[in-house]
Amino acid sequence: MENATLKIGMPAGSLANAERGGNLIALLKDCGFKTTGYSEGGPSSFSGMNYLFGWDGRPQEFGSQLGINELDVAIAGDDWITERILELKLAYKTNIQLERVLSLNRGKVRIVGIATKDSPDNINDILKEIIKKKKLITVVTEMPYLTLDWIQSKLKSLGLLEQYTKYSVQKYKTPALIDEGVLIYETWGKTEAKVKNGGADLGVEITQSGSAIRNYDLKIVDEILLSESSIWINPAIKKDPKKKDLLELFLINLFGAVNAEHKVMILFNSPNSDAAKIEKYLIENNLFADEPTKTIGKEYTEFYIQIDMENPEIPLAKVRYQLAKLGAKNINTIPLSSSIPSIQVIL
Repeated sequence: MENATLKIGMPAGSLANAERGGNLIALLKDCGFKTTGYSEGGPSSFSGMNYLFGWDGRPQEFGSQLGINELDVAIAGDDWITERILELKLAYKTNIQLERVLSLNRGKVRIVGIATKDSPDNINDILKEIIKKKKLITVVTEMPYLTLDWIQSKLKSLGLLEQYTKYSVQKYKTPALIDEGVLIYETWGKTEAKVKNGGADLGVEITQSGSAIRNYDLKIVDEILLSESSIWINPAIKKDPKKKDLLELFLINLFGAVNAEHKVMILFNSPNSDAAKIEKYLIENNLFADEPTKTIGKEYTEFYIQIDMENPEIPLAKVRYQLAKLGAKNINTIPLSSSIPSIQVIL
């Protein structure tokens, strides 16, 4: 790792903010990657780790930065990385190959097509209706190239793409540069209002629950993409042994912190006379990985098990109660900040 540096795209905004659901700052701390400056909006650095370099930015830009090797790693939503890949392909005739290497299990959203409530229920029927009336299909969105790719794929499946080969991506309600084809209006938000008020035939929106869409009396007519916050890389990094080593260090510790979320470790003792029936209970309920972890003493056996607190089939409270009934003593519950099964989880 000597003299090597891993350049990491650090997303500003909701992913970093604990109050808005991302709390990346706490996640990185649990990994052993304590940051300074990140919570104040940058510049970000990693305490005592000069081989990790934090590049503060917007996830919307990270895909392009990865593509030109300005970044080695980016923490970003799958949607914005996909948008940049498609923009480079469609607008700049440049293909970049980026790789998603780890999910962070947060920031989950849906990218959906939306239309007025009186429209047909699916996008194919909507497009058929539109093309009967006019030669220009208009769509509003914050993700223009993902939207363009979606519309073109639907037209292709209907055998209509050759009639709508022209396209234009431009800011909302700037003068149309084409009079037929697909016109994508890029917006700075409030896509729902523009669709509701007749500003376009269709919209593409980023949503979690769909409540804002329903509030505008609109409906979802297609699901384009499921997205979550992930770690993305330029695969070229793997050709540099030093950077590859740093990448694996970064990933395995991130995996450990994500894997430990909502899990606790239970430590308890059992008289040796009760150990067999306790082990049978653990086996029947899959409360261990490869085999039960235990330390056998002269009179007592100490067990260690990991519990997922969000598993509705075997609640933590029930496990502790049943262990106590089977003779377990000194049942201690310890929060986990990291849980790494093996190096294989990132290879």
